[in-house]
Amino acid sequence: MPRKPKRPCSYPGCPDLTDGRFCEKHQKEENKRYEKYDRNPAVRRRYGRAWKRIRDSYAAEHPLCEECLTKGRYVATEEIHHKLPLAQGGTHDRKNLIALCKECHARIHALSGERWNKNCCHYKCGSSF
Repeated sequence: MPRKPKRPCSYPGCPDLTDGRFCEKHQKEENKRYEKYDRNPAVRRRYGRAWKRIRDSYAAEHPLCEECLTKGRYVATEEIHHKLPLAQGGTHDRKNLIALCKECHARIHALSGERWNKNCCHYKCGSSF
């Protein structure tokens, strides 16, 4: 299947072509800006260095998406998901985690209504996932 044509970077004045919204250089700058100005500080406290260590070790132990594995598909893990969200009293305990691919992670949030429902916990706390 042919790929979509590359488009100009959305950073003002950058002529580089990219597959995403920003080129690699400006994506890093955009991520820093988001973390500093747009992300809710409460979320930043919940997802600090300790979470990164837990996430990385869990992903190393579970290299395949657990949802896809139950269906007989072998897809690499891309996200670590909290079964019970932190905003609803969940913890970083391994029993509360599941390794997912991006597709399964997006499906879980879409089916639960968290992604577009303004009354959900993620809308209130500012978390993307």
